[in-house]
Amino acid sequence: MKRIHTILCLLPSGLLCLSGCTMAPKYTRSPAPVPSSWPTGAAYAEARMTTNAPLARDLKWQQFFTDEKLRQVIAAALTNNRDLRVAVLNVELARAKYGIQRAELWPAIDATGSASKQRIPGNTEGFPQPMTIQNYSANLGVASWEIDLFGRIRSLKDEALENYLATEQARRGTQISLISSVANAYLTQAADQESLALADRTLQSQRDSFVLVKRRYDLGLATELDLQQAQSQVDSAQTDIARFTQLAAQDENALRLLIGSPAASQPPPTELAAITPPREIAPGQPSEVLLQRPDILEAEHQLKAANADIGAARAAFFPRISLTAAFGTSSGELSGLFMSGSQAWSYAPQIVMPIFDARIWSAHKAAKVQREIAVTQYEKAIQSAFRDVADALAVHGTVDQQLSAQQSFVNDLAETYRLSNSRYQEGIDNYLSVLDAQRSLYAGQQGLVSLRLARLANQVKLYEVLGGGWENEKPGAKQARQ
Repeated sequence: MKRIHTILCLLPSGLLCLSGCTMAPKYTRSPAPVPSSWPTGAAYAEARMTTNAPLARDLKWQQFFTDEKLRQVIAAALTNNRDLRVAVLNVELARAKYGIQRAELWPAIDATGSASKQRIPGNTEGFPQPMTIQNYSANLGVASWEIDLFGRIRSLKDEALENYLATEQARRGTQISLISSVANAYLTQAADQESLALADRTLQSQRDSFVLVKRRYDLGLATELDLQQAQSQVDSAQTDIARFTQLAAQDENALRLLIGSPAASQPPPTELAAITPPREIAPGQPSEVLLQRPDILEAEHQLKAANADIGAARAAFFPRISLTAAFGTSSGELSGLFMSGSQAWSYAPQIVMPIFDARIWSAHKAAKVQREIAVTQYEKAIQSAFRDVADALAVHGTVDQQLSAQQSFVNDLAETYRLSNSRYQEGIDNYLSVLDAQRSLYAGQQGLVSLRLARLANQVKLYEVLGGGWENEKPGAKQARQ
């Protein structure tokens, strides 16, 4: 009896040693379907000048963003944002599912106790007299444990692990996207506040012009057309003030949603110049940048999961061996349950050999197709990431030139407006020239604000697409995991 007990105890360990292999194909990383270097040309000339700057992945977001108020807003969003909180919880869910699948490799040992009592009437089942049968038992055993000789469960465990790792990379990608979105919302709010202030100054200037034209009209020096044109400029400026007031309110709502709580008590920036610009970063090389982006790592883990699924599909063609075993005591009396001679054991191995099951072939084919889909998605993720970086570098290489040209253009328009206004006041020119100069100057100033916003936003975008900002754990992540 002791020998049988020893065999039953050692058998699971021996079978586990035999089940260390899988039938999943060996994973090899596909070559990146993109050029080995970033695009070159006139649009990227300025971008190449930042090659001595640090890489985005080497800069924590607190180091990249140098504006203290913006850092506080981002920190609040990382603590309270609901999308990031859901991403963290999804990681925990995937980790739990991986733990469940990994536990399938080991037998589940249960302790059971049972009692039964049965009365059998006389002249039934070969007994002439009525009798009562009672039985008590206590057992320690394994129920239907599949011995993973061909790696089916191990492949499913590997698939669950890769899905968990993919979910973790998705959380990191969500954090990067959140940081970028908060920064862009903050910059947009500052730009709209600056545009609102510009519209307010323009309105005041238009009112002053209207007063001047009205005075000249009363003296018979200006026409009614001049008066109506001056009034139309005042109305147009008032319309812009209402529009930018609306945009500023919507910017505040958008930022509040991203933060996940009411915005900080600090007043929003009134102009882009009040914000300290982020640090300059180097683009690096595609081979060392793209393959470290969370979205590409997520796609690669999903590819590895599909690869492991093939192993499980292949193992389904081979026999499945399961074991049910128990060792304990049994007695007709409760008092004799643990007495000498009451030991009981059972051992029931089962083997199932598939002979004909069309579902197995279809499942194997589906697993192979799913892997090809994952390969395609992985390659598409690399190509999309390459384009994101190339587009950001193109803006980075040209936006300073646009800003310089726009600033010169605004200076020229301001001088044109001054000259036109002087000529009108001296009666040399009509008010239409002043009106055109005012419109052009206002549009040029608004364009300058937009370009300043584009430059700062592109710095944030470049930091995002180069994979910066995910190294730090979200402050509320540990609390969500408890």
